[in-house]
Amino acid sequence: MPSNDVRILLQAAVPTAAVGAVAAVVSAVVAGGKGAIGAAVGTLVVIAFMGLGLYVLQRTAKSLPHLFQAMGLLLYTTQILLLFVFVAVFKNTTLFNPRAFAITLLATTLTWIGAQARAHMKSKILYVEPDSTVSSTGGKSEKSEHSS
Repeated sequence: MPSNDVRILLQAAVPTAAVGAVAAVVSAVVAGGKGAIGAAVGTLVVIAFMGLGLYVLQRTAKSLPHLFQAMGLLLYTTQILLLFVFVAVFKNTTLFNPRAFAITLLATTLTWIGAQARAHMKSKILYVEPDSTVSSTGGKSEKSEHSS
């Protein structure tokens, strides 16, 4: 992964892990050990899903840039649907507290999306290739001259 992609991944994963840790502590106080386990599992599921999604999206952007926006929308929709499937599958589990799991899943997902959006907004990524051709007359590019 290029350094910019790793930076965006870290800027999204670290706040998500912090929110997950807070959720685990709160869940442990409210629901006991099973609540803490549910919050920890929810945090790990979100970090794994969203991290994998970011990786797939970055690979798509490099290999098929014309599909980037459609792939992003499809990817986020699929991730949210899969998270709902996880909540439905583990709704009646006795391994951990399902309510702590679901609330942590929601909180960490919103944290990830917000942190990733912030990381993209703050990153300095060129989205237009600067024109490097300079004409011999006047030092301006031929494309930048106005025609009347």
